[in-house]
Amino acid sequence: MALVVGLTGGICTGKSTVSRMLADLGARIVDSDAIAHEIQGPGQAAHAAIAREFGTGVLDEAGRIDRGRLGALVFGDPARRAALEGIMHPAIIAESDRRVRAALAEGIPLVVVDAALLVEVGRHRKFPRLIVVAASEAEQIRRLRARNGLSEVEARQRLAAQMPLAEKRRHAHHVIENSGTLAETAAQVARLHAELTVLAAATGTDGGYPAARDQAPPAAPGGGGRGGRRPAEGDPRASGEKSWRKKLDKAPGRF
Repeated sequence: MALVVGLTGGICTGKSTVSRMLADLGARIVDSDAIAHEIQGPGQAAHAAIAREFGTGVLDEAGRIDRGRLGALVFGDPARRAALEGIMHPAIIAESDRRVRAALAEGIPLVVVDAALLVEVGRHRKFPRLIVVAASEAEQIRRLRARNGLSEVEARQRLAAQMPLAEKRRHAHHVIENSGTLAETAAQVARLHAELTVLAAATGTDGGYPAARDQAPPAAPGGGGRGGRRPAEGDPRASGEKSWRKKLDKAPGRF
């Protein structure tokens, strides 16, 4: 018996912190950002495809992808960003799926796929459960300024380029509120881990993955689910894509 869940959040909400806490409790974490770094390494298919698409100017002296140079090319240019996503997203998803299947084959009871853009790309629908890590806007701005050395205006611009957390909450089965202390967050994560462990015991060996999520998630303890039918995947209304994607294409960030 096993369960595969998605984990996402907004910029500086503390998604990585929650991911580490779940790992400490025994969950297997499939980290999409780490996968993105790995598949860009020299000798990997994505590395060669990026060099062909964007030129050797995006490589550093050692032949590695320089994410800063690459980011400067794609942010603010929707066509080039789409080209990069066309290379990266299928490769990340394929490797993530492979790692999920491997963990299930090992008999791991709880597998957590940690990815920043699960809702934005519609991938959240593959998971029987979705966790969203949230924080107040004021706390996000404070953390972002401290982490990146930004002015308040710059921090707000970064935040405005993201899908609103309220939209991600709408798709969540469980929300971890991470504006308080680490101890408060750890207590929420421990309760959630216990609940997911019970769910895993009642789920088949496939972990419920993939599973269609055409209906809005049911309300769950600590969750942010909301009733009513969601727009179909691909419908811009499902994620507010028309508004937030235009902002994202004009703002710095990370893919």
